Amino acid sequence: MDPPHQISQDLQWSGRSDCGKVRPNNEDAFLGLRFDASEIHHLGVIGEGPTGHMDFVFAVSDGMGGAKSGEQASRIAVQKIMTLLPRSYLQSAIGLEAGFPDVLEELFAEIHDALAYLGSSDEECSGMETTLSLCWFTPGRMFFGHIGDSRIYYLPAQTGALKQLSQDDTHVAWLLRNGKITERQARAHPRRNLLQKALGAGNQFVTPQVGAVTCEKGDVFLLCTDGLVEGLHDSHLEEFLRSPEFFQAGANPAHRLVEEALARNGRDNITAVVIRVV
Repeated sequence: MDPPHQISQDLQWSGRSDCGKVRPNNEDAFLGLRFDASEIHHLGVIGEGPTGHMDFVFAVSDGMGGAKSGEQASRIAVQKIMTLLPRSYLQSAIGLEAGFPDVLEELFAEIHDALAYLGSSDEECSGMETTLSLCWFTPGRMFFGHIGDSRIYYLPAQTGALKQLSQDDTHVAWLLRNGKITERQARAHPRRNLLQKALGAGNQFVTPQVGAVTCEKGDVFLLCTDGLVEGLHDSHLEEFLRSPEFFQAGANPAHRLVEEALARNGRDNITAVVIRVV
């Protein structure tokens, strides 16, 4: 059998972002890129392509701050990805497995430094910060980096239930992970959106959570901001992502998820990116 980095797979993707029913502007952002060491291509909101000769990266971010600095923070994060990750393509081509934590930690650190500098030098940008959840697809593998309370979900095609790969960087999420409160209590907790870690502002600890999973045909990945899960529980997400009709020809899974979340809640900005291995 060929090693994973020589296995070509097709990816199907879709993305959607909405400001919601209450907020006047959208501080979320999402990104889809296909790249190698010399070329970089922006992906449309829906599409399909092979991983054989180029890598893919998908990311979502949720900015915070006064005026429109939160909106600017999330966009700075995705713009930095465009310039920094292609430099690492050659490393992935010869085997990324050992070095991917360093690559992603450097990426997150550079985004943090850029936001912190802008926030300290421009009064209108004071306090700007953002979450960032990122999935980097190479043939046969998905490497991820995460900080904040946006989320990365993984639904294996063969066995197992929907799994949240990322860990929310909040005290309430820590209480839930350690069995000190229930999911119902966590969802209603008044401090559930208070971040302990994010990129920018006065945050000192910016080391991201990083990890990797093997990609197999039929696997589904979801990146989303917290506005999506305010309206949809994990059981709802799994029900949608397991439905064959959800991925039928011409469907836009991310659009469907955002519309469902809007119907059930909609108090926050809502962003979703859905990727399926085919």
